[in-house]
Amino acid sequence: MSNARKGKVDPARSLALLWRTREPASRSAGPGLSVDRIVRAAIEIADAEGIDALTMRRVSEAVGAGTMSVYTYVPGKAELLDVMVDTLYGEMSRPADVPGGWRARLEQIARENLRLYRAHPWLLRAETTRPVLGPNLLAKYDYELRAVADVGLDDVEMDAVLTLVLGHVRSAARAELDVVNLERETGMTDGQWWQSHAPWLERFMRSGSYPTAARVGSAAGAAHGAAYGPEHAFEFGLQRVLDGISVVVAERAAGAGPLGPGGDSPRS
Repeated sequence: MSNARKGKVDPARSLALLWRTREPASRSAGPGLSVDRIVRAAIEIADAEGIDALTMRRVSEAVGAGTMSVYTYVPGKAELLDVMVDTLYGEMSRPADVPGGWRARLEQIARENLRLYRAHPWLLRAETTRPVLGPNLLAKYDYELRAVADVGLDDVEMDAVLTLVLGHVRSAARAELDVVNLERETGMTDGQWWQSHAPWLERFMRSGSYPTAARVGSAAGAAHGAAYGPEHAFEFGLQRVLDGISVVVAERAAGAGPLGPGGDSPRS
């Protein structure tokens, strides 16, 4: 999946826009135009038509203003994407109290991030490994870190736990989106694809040359009604990620250092 950002981005312009320290040079477009209105229109376009349809001209048409007028509020598409992403981060649910301890808190965070990707699939292309350092991203990061702030992890481990959980969510969301895109492009659902291929699969497997693949593939296909079950993959993977984190949490509670008992590498 290609990234939606192209060309150079000026961090100063992006940060000024994110934190609203940059005032437009002209108000000639009228009092109805604002950064917030432009960003909301851009989000609606990306949601309805995909991120490839998002251009400054298209946004200008949506807000009923000239393209140059929009440029006085938002300097370019890259900066607009930054504010779009940060805006959606600010709309995420962040309950103050989630019963069930750190594991339940991380589950809530994972599900809320998956909900965001499902509602706005274009985020998977707009986000990068260089975070958008806006106010809502920082609030999101701070909130999510607090899920594991009292379990004995050091600061680097807290960040790594969050990276691990959110990485699983993004991977699951991408796979789920691939299923949706394939259905749209081929006109065939995963269930229909599986039904059409199942007789051939059975024929090839009948020889007994692939006994494990035949057994497991048939069981998984029957369980999911398809070759792949996005919801099952997300749920199964999330629980295994949390299981792994629980091992680290238990080690810290037992007095193990960051690298293992007594600070030694666990491989030594």
